[in-house]
Amino acid sequence: MENPFKKAIEEDKEIKEEPNQEEISGISEQAEEPVSNEEEVKVDEINPLQEKYDTLNNQYIRLAADFDNYRKRNEQEREALLKYGAENTLKKMLEVLDNFERGLKAIETVEDCEKVKECYNLAYKNFTDVLAKAGLETIKAEGEVFDPNLHEAVMRTPDSDKPENTIITELQKGYKLGDKVLRPTLVNVATAE
Repeated sequence: MENPFKKAIEEDKEIKEEPNQEEISGISEQAEEPVSNEEEVKVDEINPLQEKYDTLNNQYIRLAADFDNYRKRNEQEREALLKYGAENTLKKMLEVLDNFERGLKAIETVEDCEKVKECYNLAYKNFTDVLAKAGLETIKAEGEVFDPNLHEAVMRTPDSDKPENTIITELQKGYKLGDKVLRPTLVNVATAE
């Protein structure tokens, strides 16, 4: 009976022996063989694709940075608008404030009631002009048909002379800025008897 350990040791020796010259030359010939045309085509296809990928990736990175800058700039502009949005209107209001101060000084020395009324009317007109330039509009009410978007009915009065839902009287003026109602007009609305 053959010793299994001896056989394993001999096989191990054969494996550890250096390869012969023929084996080495066969391997080196395989290594020196030129790359096939098919493999060259694949490499040639990969290079332009890699370049295109790099170009698109750089464009994406720049676009993302531009968008981030735009978002930050937009946020800063919005904050500035909220903080200083009323600046132009307030500058115009300073003129009105000056007129009121002049009127207060004039009232101290004026004994004629008509002069006081005239000063008051001038200051009031100046004030309403500034508000109109800023875009403030008065909501028309008296004689108009009641519109719940513009008016607030605080009274309903039976009236046979006026059609139903017609505004009889304006109790407090309403105002709007463009299409937005700042304060609805308080009105008395006619109802059928």
